[in-house]
Amino acid sequence: MKVLLDENIDVRLKKHLLQFHEVYTVNDMQWKGIKDGELLKLILHYNFDCWIVVDKNIPYQQNILQLPCLIIVLNVFRNTLKNLIPFIPQILLLLESSTLNTLIILEEQ
Repeated sequence: MKVLLDENIDVRLKKHLLQFHEVYTVNDMQWKGIKDGELLKLILHYNFDCWIVVDKNIPYQQNILQLPCLIIVLNVFRNTLKNLIPFIPQILLLLESSTLNTLIILEEQ
């Protein structure tokens, strides 16, 4: 799958997903600072299958019935690599089994 990591995600998470999927950061794409609505249009245009974010407001800010891809929201207290690493098995499972155009919130344990 082609995965985009949002600009608020620790970029070091990329190396943990790269062996399984094609992974880009917002910075890689030179999309830093672009608002979520416009970013969703770019995600569709560039054929991304998944967007991983830590923005808990995404479900309330976007029309989730018209999502261009799978969106995984990581609900973490602190957005550090240490706190993101435990999500990797769940993320990989979702990337292998989830249908597109879905929003899934993963909760920190």
